[in-house]
Order: sequence, then C-alpha cells, then structure tokens
Amino acid sequence: MSKQYLTTHTVDNGELARYLELMVFERDFVADLAGDSGKEQQIANEHFMLYPAVPITQSISGAHKLGCHHICTSRNGLVAASAGFAGEVKIWVVDKDTSEWKLHSEITNQAAKAGEVWAIALSEDGKFLAGTTYDGRVNVWDTSEEGTPKIREYETGSPGTGSFGMSVDLSRDGKYTASGHENGAVYVFNNDTGRLLFSLPSLVKSVRAVAFSPGNTRLAAAGDASIIALYDIKNGEQVSNLTGHASWITSIDWNDTGEYVLSGAMDGKVKVWSVERSACVATHSETDKALWAVKWLPKTGKNESFCTAGANRSISFYREATGA
Repeated sequence: MSKQYLTTHTVDNGELARYLELMVFERDFVADLAGDSGKEQQIANEHFMLYPAVPITQSISGAHKLGCHHICTSRNGLVAASAGFAGEVKIWVVDKDTSEWKLHSEITNQAAKAGEVWAIALSEDGKFLAGTTYDGRVNVWDTSEEGTPKIREYETGSPGTGSFGMSVDLSRDGKYTASGHENGAVYVFNNDTGRLLFSLPSLVKSVRAVAFSPGNTRLAAAGDASIIALYDIKNGEQVSNLTGHASWITSIDWNDTGEYVLSGAMDGKVKVWSVERSACVATHSETDKALWAVKWLPKTGKNESFCTAGANRSISFYREATGA
C-alpha cells in the first residue's frame, strides 16, 4: 500500500547559498548554509507547522571563516557540532538562560587541512561526536569533558592510505560508530572496546550516507550505487536492498519507529521506503536539482512529516495525508 504526502510549505532563500545539510531535533530544525557564500548557520522557528513564514530565530555569523560543510545535532536538542573547510570542528550548546546557541568548545589540529574532519555525527545525548577524515580515519570525541578530548581513533586501512570517509553515524546509545567511504566500504566499530565490529559487504561505489535504526539493530547505507543496503548489526549480514532510485543517493533517515526509511537523491527525488516490505511507498519530486539532506520531523500527531533541502536553495516540508 502506498502512502500519500502533501507539500505543506516551501521556504525559499534564493539569495543565500545552497543548503548542504539539514538537522532536525525536538525544538527546532537547523539548516547549514555553505558553498556559494554561506559562512553561517541558521535556526528556524520550531513551530513551522503553525507559522507559514517559518522565521529564522537565530543566525550565527562568522562561525567558520572558510565556510561550513557539515552540521549535526543531538536528538535531545541540546548539543550541535559544525565542521568547517579549514579542518576545524566547533561544538555548540544551548544557553539555559537565553535558549540560544553558544560556542562550547573547538576541535582544531595545528596540522589541520581540508578534509581533516569531514562528515560528523552526535550521539542522542550529545556526549559523543564522531568524525571521518580524508584518509579513512574515524575519530570519536567526548564533548562532555573539558577540551572535548579524542577518545577513539579507528583506522580503515594502512596509516594515511585509507579511503575518504564520506559519511558517519553514531548509534543512539553511543555504543557503535559506522562509517561509509569513497571506495564503497562500510565499517562498524564498537566504541566500548575500541575495536572494529564489522567490515560490511561493499556497495562498490561511494557511500554518501549511513544511518543506524532507532533500536540500534539495523544500519542503512546508500550512495552512488543508487541502492539502500540494510545490515543486521548483530551479525553484520546484509538483510535487504531497497532499489528504485535512478541517481546517487545523498541522504537517508529512519523514522522514530524504524518502520520507514527516507531517502533523497541527486535528481531531486525523495522516497519513503517500507522496511518490512522492502518497497518504496511514496515518491516526490519538487525539483530536478540535487537534494543534499532529508529528515523526518518530530511526530506531533497521528501523521508523520519530513523536510528536504538542497541545491535549489529552498527547504520543503511534507506531511502525511489525513487518513493515509
């Protein structure tokens, strides 16, 4: 059975840079502006379903002097991180008095260069931050400790020769780190032991997105192969392939129950997949330009909603049709 979603609103910001990243959490949604001219992060109003204008409630200017390519937030909405083109990472926290974001700490390597930290991800409580590098390393930091110390460093090849880390995710409990690489490899690490748990069957082509399911039992991986591979975290076996995209897949996200996977692609199409049926149940295409980020929104009623952002310089919101 297919599902129907309606476009509820589109936020157009043609004068701004392309939206390269989009993160959603309990209070607000955050869009990262980078590329053409963006060197700031913007936070939009939490009540987007009630206020059509979707006003920006906070803008952090000059966050990264060369621009910002990735952002991530903890699901509890209290911690965020942003990675800049100069190789630096900044940790942001919510001020308890003003409810605005403020700088907490910065991770900067004296020898940092572009790609020293690429994709980033936070655990659900924001205590742990994972990041990939240009030479295949995967690092994990403890954001709750002073100075945000590095607690794990994983190698995915001989030192300095690993494949570019294009994507990363932390399980919600912070126990596992997964990384996707330019050569199609997918790795899962156990943060408790500091060891490689699985080297998963390769997708052959670049893996642009990895995402753990809410129950930490499945891992989804997708990229230039135009398929979404689902793996069992208990044994590392590939349990399903979701096929139907005709272009590179750039972003994936699980809904809160783990029943559906959302995906966005370079051709502007966004798809909703039933995990149980291994089938696409909805497809939308508001643009023919690349979608860089797709995210489910916090469920506030019976029906679910999601948003998309990308090269067309806009953010689109969708909600499940009543009765669907």
